[in-house]
Amino acid sequence: MLDDGTPLFAQIAGRLADEIADGSLAEGERAPSTNELAAYHRINPATAAKGLNVLIDDGLLEKRRGVGMFVAAGARDRLLADRRRYFAERYVQPLVAEAQRLGIDADALVELVREAGRVQEAGAL
Repeated sequence: MLDDGTPLFAQIAGRLADEIADGSLAEGERAPSTNELAAYHRINPATAAKGLNVLIDDGLLEKRRGVGMFVAAGARDRLLADRRRYFAERYVQPLVAEAQRLGIDADALVELVREAGRVQEAGAL
């Protein structure tokens, strides 16, 4: 279901991008049409089209005249690279900066991250 916090077209684009990133919508695979998205989410087809156009503009989807929209070649790799870059800027760089302020060296920081990962994995079991 869609939520109220973000414009609907952005939510549509984000959900499809997530499906490309996790591989559930594979390269070369047909993406849902404007009408399919509109019917499924009960939104205006123009809103669904705007969401698809965001992904086309980003080079993640490509139009094939008379056939539909398809996931572009290399879309998943580009998307993951962009998301990794964003992750590093948003989370890793501030983490490293704060560790330096606290006098935590790189080796100790890596061990803290590993320990947090082990705790996370144990909680998921």
